[in-house]
Amino acid sequence: MNSLFSKVLELDIAYLDTFTNRIDTSWGYLFHNENQPVYYDANHAHIHEAPSDPKSVIEEVLDFYQKRNLTPRFYIFNIENQGPLIKELYASGFRYEELVSPVQLWNKELATRQQNNRIQIERVTEANYTDALEIECQIKEFGGRGVREKAFAEEFKHPAFSRYLLKLDGTACSTACLFKHGNQVRLEHVATLEEYRGKGLIGDLIYFLQEEVNKKGLENLWVFPINEQVENVYAKYGFQSLGKFITGHAFLSGKSVMEIRGS
Repeated sequence: MNSLFSKVLELDIAYLDTFTNRIDTSWGYLFHNENQPVYYDANHAHIHEAPSDPKSVIEEVLDFYQKRNLTPRFYIFNIENQGPLIKELYASGFRYEELVSPVQLWNKELATRQQNNRIQIERVTEANYTDALEIECQIKEFGGRGVREKAFAEEFKHPAFSRYLLKLDGTACSTACLFKHGNQVRLEHVATLEEYRGKGLIGDLIYFLQEEVNKKGLENLWVFPINEQVENVYAKYGFQSLGKFITGHAFLSGKSVMEIRGS
């Protein structure tokens, strides 16, 4: 396992641990949260090493999730070594897709920017909770209200998350979140209402968060864009691309991730 993947995996597992339950197995992890049955990240088998007996692993996963009335699902890493597992998944009736996952790291350079008095950025509190929630619930890539309403509530209570809200002329229109693990930070749930896109508001929010990370003396600010188009957007704000991972997603029923995203 290379160094970059190890760092990304550690941060990803820490992130998942905040909203779902993890069971360590001989071949990877089982994540489950029966209170969030339609949240893919909360309910999946996580495999990053090729299992020696793919068929028995699939049987174990099927039994685990079906007993809990959850859709059996796999997130598969290092897919160049996972041919036998993928073949068995097809034979067992799973659908399968591959997702390109860019990894970017902020270069720690603070940009000089002009103050815009029309913009106000504030921490999300009980007072503006609903404003921030409504923005995230309108973003289909986040899974919609069915996923975000419960997930947002859990993250709001968790000390590892700091959520921010941007207002333009007093109207809430953008949100973003910082997830902290040790001295590492991950930028999450960056979103702008459709009618306010194209105004550069995300840039104002990202610059503000970079200043926050710098003030706190944290080591690294990571972002994992959902595709290469979003990767190019973050590159404008000092995020350097370190590599791309291909993640396999196998699922027994429901929509693919690409279908949810509308790709």
